[in-house]
Amino acid sequence: MMNFDQTENQKMVAQMVRDFAEKHIRPYVMEWDEAQHFPREMFREMGKLGLLGVLVPEEYGGAGFGYFEYVTAISELAKVCGSVGLSMAAHNSLCTGHIMTFGNEEQKKKWLPKLATGEWMGAWGLTEANTGSDAMRMQCVAKKDGDHWVLNGTKNWITHGISGEVAVVLARTGELLDSNGITAFVVERGTPGFRGGKKENKLGMRASETAELIFEDCRIPDANVLGNVGDGFKQAMKILDGGRISIASLSLGIAKGAYDAALKYSKERHQFGQPISNFQGIAFKLADMATRIEASELLTLQAADRKNKGMSVNKEGAFAKYYASEVAVWASTEAVQIFGGYGYTKDFPVEKFYRDSKLCTIGEGTSEIQKLVISRAILK
Repeated sequence: MMNFDQTENQKMVAQMVRDFAEKHIRPYVMEWDEAQHFPREMFREMGKLGLLGVLVPEEYGGAGFGYFEYVTAISELAKVCGSVGLSMAAHNSLCTGHIMTFGNEEQKKKWLPKLATGEWMGAWGLTEANTGSDAMRMQCVAKKDGDHWVLNGTKNWITHGISGEVAVVLARTGELLDSNGITAFVVERGTPGFRGGKKENKLGMRASETAELIFEDCRIPDANVLGNVGDGFKQAMKILDGGRISIASLSLGIAKGAYDAALKYSKERHQFGQPISNFQGIAFKLADMATRIEASELLTLQAADRKNKGMSVNKEGAFAKYYASEVAVWASTEAVQIFGGYGYTKDFPVEKFYRDSKLCTIGEGTSEIQKLVISRAILK
């Protein structure tokens, strides 16, 4: 029996994030979006609240919470700004999560405290220009040279590619298309031969930095290999299973933010002598939004519950990510429609939810890849 009533911890986290977002995020949302400004200092403040190490045990400087609190924190942030929610999600579940899951004790002690407190931001490098869903064809290679590895290649679409102080990077150490031929490395900013490249000019999520990672004869010590040589691809797939809970939570927050704005507006906006919420055409849109958002939340909490229990979330994470991301796009589209002409302007929040939502159906496995994962699971 799954009980999804909010725990005291979740209520506390939700209130803390709401208070923080109202003070430190909401006043600057459009300013950051227009300028594509990544608010690095604000993330340091988030780190002080434990939001950059939600799942990291206290012994490594984290908050030591579980996935329910994590879902709550991301969705509350995304109600206000999808970009901030995205950066928090990528930092927690990808870079920090990879080191926490596959790092040895020495590696955890070295990097997790800096990541969990927000002193350092993390990046995670899997995708390349020609390998989106097809990660096995990566061209980024690492060759062994004594007690070091020499890394060459470029990663694309990387959250915090320029600003991140540390990156977990997947590179080919074996033959092309060999699932045992990819290895995970931790690379610190400042390592010779490692730099950030082009920053992407994006439709939405504009305050979350997305850029290239470039490696030119970058020497990495053997001590920076995560887990066993050759295990990187399998590790990455496991990290993405959990990461899908992050994107589902992000999608949920965006959908809720768009819905809340549309609900409020529908009661305030009058046409033909009455609030537009009195018209069935609008009321039914809101009913549909509320229902699908509720379903998204239940799927997300189901995946979080299994993750907390140490169970596989391969199928359940894909369910949540696929459904919630598609609902976020649909709900924000409906919200723009309810606002009418005003929804098409930047004076109201729904156009930003609309722009931000689309990334959720693409990042960390497209909707099509989720359907692939789900179909494989149900056809076993």
